[in-house]
Amino acid sequence: MLKLDGISAGYGPVAVLRDLTLEARAGEITCIMGRNGAGKSTLMKCIMGLVPARTGTVTLDGTALHSLPAHRVPLHGMAYVPQGRRLFGPLTVAENLEIGLMTRGMGSETLDRVLDLFPRLRERLSQTASTLSGGEQQMLAIGRALCLEPKVLLLDEPTEGLQPSMIALIRDVVLRLKETGVATILVEQRPDAVRRMADRVAFMANGTVAEVAHIRDLAPDAPQFMAYVGV
Repeated sequence: MLKLDGISAGYGPVAVLRDLTLEARAGEITCIMGRNGAGKSTLMKCIMGLVPARTGTVTLDGTALHSLPAHRVPLHGMAYVPQGRRLFGPLTVAENLEIGLMTRGMGSETLDRVLDLFPRLRERLSQTASTLSGGEQQMLAIGRALCLEPKVLLLDEPTEGLQPSMIALIRDVVLRLKETGVATILVEQRPDAVRRMADRVAFMANGTVAEVAHIRDLAPDAPQFMAYVGV
């Protein structure tokens, strides 16, 4: 289980996260929702050590992550797909995936499992990443993260700007990962998408988790969607 307890973080003198507490459980999808500026992306970066926690703790199965340098966090099974994908554009699909495999010393069996999830990537292994379509680039970004064989997968708005068929494919992959015991934290702004995937929804406001609700308690017109997302 990934646990955040009393996390505060920010940029220079600007505080973004304030005494934030959150759990992500194995085999569950936790969706993060909130208006722009609520701190969703900063939360993801703080978990990965890219934005240091000023106070509080981040632990994974009892191991403290908050005191580690960012490059060591993935070694413990944390994988992150940031908003904007951040691929190595001049490298091929195969080379991007190889970088993911190298992170935790994974081999061909892991690569085969990733390519089974995204068959289109298998067809494009020699293609330069920057020449892929937007949906294919998102597949590659997620595939590279899965090459770590993560315990926890962080996805920051992975379906943003994609066509419906790509959104459906990514949703299906996330649901399949859930069946394998991966804990997924997903930033998503569309209530319809959240209700199709989430086990629990954490609503953020003013840099903290204001409310956590089980998806069974959230109807399509639940007041939390209006209160925290404004839709």
